[in-house]
Amino acid sequence: MSARKKQKTVRAEETSEIIERKSYARVGLLGNPSDVYFGHTISFSLGNFWATVQLQPSEDLVIQPHPTHDLVRFSSIDHLVNRLQNEGYYGGVRLLMAICKVFHKYCHDNNIELKGGNFTLSYDTNIPRQTGLSGSSAIVCATLNCLLDFYNVRNLVKVEVRPNLILSAEKELGIVAGLQDRVAQVYGGLVYMDFSKEHMDKFGHGMYTPMDTRLLPPLHLVYAENPSDSGKVHSDVRKRWLEGDEFIISSMVEVANLALEGRAALSDKNYTKFAELMNRNFDIRSKLPSNMTC
Repeated sequence: MSARKKQKTVRAEETSEIIERKSYARVGLLGNPSDVYFGHTISFSLGNFWATVQLQPSEDLVIQPHPTHDLVRFSSIDHLVNRLQNEGYYGGVRLLMAICKVFHKYCHDNNIELKGGNFTLSYDTNIPRQTGLSGSSAIVCATLNCLLDFYNVRNLVKVEVRPNLILSAEKELGIVAGLQDRVAQVYGGLVYMDFSKEHMDKFGHGMYTPMDTRLLPPLHLVYAENPSDSGKVHSDVRKRWLEGDEFIISSMVEVANLALEGRAALSDKNYTKFAELMNRNFDIRSKLPSNMTC
């Protein structure tokens, strides 16, 4: 179910070529959502669902709306309302714009010269919306990969920094989340992540350790038909954590420790233990107030 793709680098001089990059959905196995609270997580990229972004050289810089996700023409007011109820107000155009801005600023601040002309960006995705599969960050990740290769600066933007750029783009739009999803999508495959405060404060990112996907047991994916907005959920949890809520703090510490135990269980292929840890992770989150189960 996991996916790891090698990306072909395309130089900016080769402007006749269309660059297409794909980023996969993400599943958080253990430790979620302690990445926001200096914890530990285990996640993997999911090859069943993905977002694809195309970059095509063009005279002007164009961000192309998706015919479904950025719909602005409707057959009736009922059509409009139904679409908003099912899909929300926001499409993917804002995501593409945000990562372009963040990427440009990062390169400017780090004296990375961007040579090349303009381009047209377009995207597509089959990742179910608001199901916790990181559909938004997949679009941003795929776009970042296009920009890295169009400008031929992939070797100048460290891999451990790229999840921060993706998260910064989403923060531009008011999305509250952590690095976990973006790390899994940048690295691909199965990844163990340590977000200890000392390391985060010193380097600005966590310690990311790829693991062999063959360690995973057979897995089944279940997601809600009527999902919630995870950004609002994270915002509520974050507020109470910052206020020193003992229940929230102790819950996050316990959840983070599950990832530590889970890493050992996977290495030993102790799947009974691993399943128990996943259940415990779910139980802890389900004990949070209903509007806070992230």
